[in-house]
Amino acid sequence: MPALRAVLVGLGHRTACYAAYARQNPDELTVVGLADPDKHRLSRFADKWHVPPEACFASGEELAAAPKFADVAINGTMDGEHVATTIPLVEAGYDVLLEKPIAPSAAELKRLATVVENSSAKVVICHVLRYAPFYAAIKERLVAGDIGDIMHMHTTENVSYHHMAVAFVRGKWNRREVNPMLLAKCCHDLDLLCWFKSGTPPTKVASFGGRHFFTPENAPEGAGTNCVTDCDIERECQYSARRHHVDNDWWPFYAFAGDPGWEGRDDEDAQEQGDQEKLDWLAQSAYSRCVWGADNDVVDRQSVIVEFADGCVATHDMVSNAARATRRLHLVGSAGEIDGDLEDGRFIIRVPAATEGEEWTEEVVEVEVKGDMHGGGDLRLVADFLAVVRGEQPSLSTTHLVDSLNGHAIAYAADAALGSGTVIDIDARG
Repeated sequence: MPALRAVLVGLGHRTACYAAYARQNPDELTVVGLADPDKHRLSRFADKWHVPPEACFASGEELAAAPKFADVAINGTMDGEHVATTIPLVEAGYDVLLEKPIAPSAAELKRLATVVENSSAKVVICHVLRYAPFYAAIKERLVAGDIGDIMHMHTTENVSYHHMAVAFVRGKWNRREVNPMLLAKCCHDLDLLCWFKSGTPPTKVASFGGRHFFTPENAPEGAGTNCVTDCDIERECQYSARRHHVDNDWWPFYAFAGDPGWEGRDDEDAQEQGDQEKLDWLAQSAYSRCVWGADNDVVDRQSVIVEFADGCVATHDMVSNAARATRRLHLVGSAGEIDGDLEDGRFIIRVPAATEGEEWTEEVVEVEVKGDMHGGGDLRLVADFLAVVRGEQPSLSTTHLVDSLNGHAIAYAADAALGSGTVIDIDARG
């Protein structure tokens, strides 16, 4: 088959990451159109992908209004724009790979779901962890019945101190009106819980947590308002924006977004930029604000408890400020358990063994986790999406829009439960 033609809508880091599949597999995917309101970014991507001016648009809506000239759209716009940009693409006949989270509210999600259900479009959600070899291998064991029926699940996402600082204290997701923390950071994890339960719906949700660390009251003595311009302890501070983004070169696609010296580049063609130029940009951006004096209001810790229709109970903990970022899980079934750590690339299956004279026996499973981001799931997701569009047999990981609703429903309910101090009935919320 000829390569599928793709338009890229919202030219940020995630879109660039997924589009990289076309670089590695030009026989399967080619980029033929672009949409982004930033003219500078649009120009850079047009040069990178050799897209002519007539195929470049200022918005996804403008692109969708033009005669259809591609097969698929990769939508990596900001969270609050997903529904408004995806509906015109679906109505124009594009199959869509849509970045998560799908929508900031249950009402918006329902609006998109209704449009998709009444169309022939395939809309696949970027729940990339389903495609990571670590989680795909666990799902295979669950389907095979290796631990029986799941009775309890416990998952944890340890968010690193530097990721928390750049994205959720200083950055784009630091305000609840953009997205609650569980939806912005942990919708992957909530999706995994629902995926492991194979469609058994969640019914009740409770949640606890808050913003207790990244507050003005916790600012250490000598802290200023800006890491670059007025802080006496910057060189000794683990949250120094200069340390993170200049000395260590962490998260450049966040910290230098909009900087003409960096903008539009991605990991495969990044260019050197002088430290002083970076500092000058950083000093006047939001990404050098003191973490104890930013305008953040999202939680810096949260736990959610979920009851499923069959009585299974699941807990998920979002833990910020971790030294080492990872995801962990412990699944207990009627015939055994699975215990694993994503970054270790290793999980253990233990089963009772009283009939063999042992307390338990165990199998250690090693999984290759090196490669692209999210445990190797990013580009596997794109490959699976293209297979679905071509009409091939979907994989065990395939995430259509309808399959992703329950995980988002948990996130919406958890935010309501945290705010009200009550248990939320998901069914009652519609």
